[in-house]
Amino acid sequence: MRKIVLLHFFTLLLGMFSVAYCQETGWEEVFFKASQDYQKGRFEDAKKKYQLLIKSGKQNGYLYYNIANTCYRLGQLGEAILYYENARFLMPRNADLNANLAYARDQVQDDIDDPSSFFKLAFFWLDSLSLIELFWSFAVLNLVFWAILLRRIFSRSEWSYYLFLIIFIIWGIIGTSFGLKYFELMTDDRAVIFKKEVDVLAGPNSNDTLLFRLHEGSIIHLDRREGGWSLIRLPNKRGWVENNSIAIIKGHLPAE
Repeated sequence: MRKIVLLHFFTLLLGMFSVAYCQETGWEEVFFKASQDYQKGRFEDAKKKYQLLIKSGKQNGYLYYNIANTCYRLGQLGEAILYYENARFLMPRNADLNANLAYARDQVQDDIDDPSSFFKLAFFWLDSLSLIELFWSFAVLNLVFWAILLRRIFSRSEWSYYLFLIIFIIWGIIGTSFGLKYFELMTDDRAVIFKKEVDVLAGPNSNDTLLFRLHEGSIIHLDRREGGWSLIRLPNKRGWVENNSIAIIKGHLPAE
């Protein structure tokens, strides 16, 4: 028992020193060293440095993109897709990122067709814009909207009326887009299969009936967790898997 406590203590201490190292050295320097390791083929070393930055709280699209590339080179398809997806939250229009993500998805053994919702089809531009971009667009349009509205109070010229109508329509579209994007991110229940092959069972018990199998890199939806098990959902079926076999995309961390 004492050995276990000491092990946890030293693990926590090491984590504290790692975070402090990132803060003192500067994340750019650690990022540069990790990129150097990647270029020299030291992928394990590069991954450790990138993970260090992520654990220190750094949120950066290129950081997620680089660690995704590193995981792919290490043959860790599930982790690669996980980090590519997180990178897309921050830089959705990056051509290299989208090409690499599409290529990684093509390597997945399971063919899972997740149909798009009505809102995704109607607001088709949402996938091309990040939440922060929509926020600032809405903030700027909000200022313009109220400025024109005040202008209309003092001068009811014809041009200001039509300008007000145009800005009002754009304001409504961008505002709705921002709200939908925020809702989409907050309710994102997608997860990635981490292990090479995972048994999906009828219940949260290793002795339950085997329903089907999924393979590394498959994207599924997480319904709920119960003990050490997760109830996952596909378009036409669902079942139970162990928590350590999946990773939640939104949180870029393995399910606990």
